[in-house]
Amino acid sequence: MTTNKGLLVVIPAFNEEIVLERTLTALLQEVSVNQVLVVNDGSTDKTSEIVKTKNIQLLELPFNLGVGAAMRAGFQFALENGFEKVIQFDADLQHQPKYIEEIVTQLDNFDVVVGSRFAGKSNYRVSFVRNLAMGLLKDSVSRHIGKKMTDVTSGFRGANSKAIPIFAEKYPSEYLADTVESLILAHDQGLSITEIPVTMQERQGGVPSQNIFRSTLYLFRSLLVIIATLTIRAKKGK
Repeated sequence: MTTNKGLLVVIPAFNEEIVLERTLTALLQEVSVNQVLVVNDGSTDKTSEIVKTKNIQLLELPFNLGVGAAMRAGFQFALENGFEKVIQFDADLQHQPKYIEEIVTQLDNFDVVVGSRFAGKSNYRVSFVRNLAMGLLKDSVSRHIGKKMTDVTSGFRGANSKAIPIFAEKYPSEYLADTVESLILAHDQGLSITEIPVTMQERQGGVPSQNIFRSTLYLFRSLLVIIATLTIRAKKGK
């Protein structure tokens, strides 16, 4: 059980009734009920009802805004309520609660900690095209922040008290920006970043917010945004 009283685990949730109860049950084996916040991102199913039966803190968004916007709301909640560390955790049980304590520990030394599917020995596989796009993103972000990153699209990550106020105000809300562009934002705001190896499961239920085709398009869109941003900054720096 992670006993850090200043910890808040934020779960963005959109129509996750099929798997959410299992996710919360597993999570509550590692953290206490008052350390969890579910941000209901405009769900039309029983997501809210499930959260309420667990007596877990619930934040309701008026309609579906996306993971980035839900996480920004979660960071704002953490800031307003004095939490010192925030863990982003998926509602679909891809993330494993057993790694939370290690991320929390690393947040004593780094401002942003990413749980990487590819940093250690892992059987996690993606399609060729998606792997190509993720590789290009990884290389671009690594060059920008001056540190090798292996999994810049991982949504399993933590932020400490230095990062929380920045993310509460500026956390990117566009799809995938909440992972990729948030790392660039963190670096540009002077935050330190690291990774720890984790293993992840396949989605345990529910429907992804984006299908494979759209997800791949967004990966390449993110790459183009990063390249354009870095090019503009480089020209301004001359």
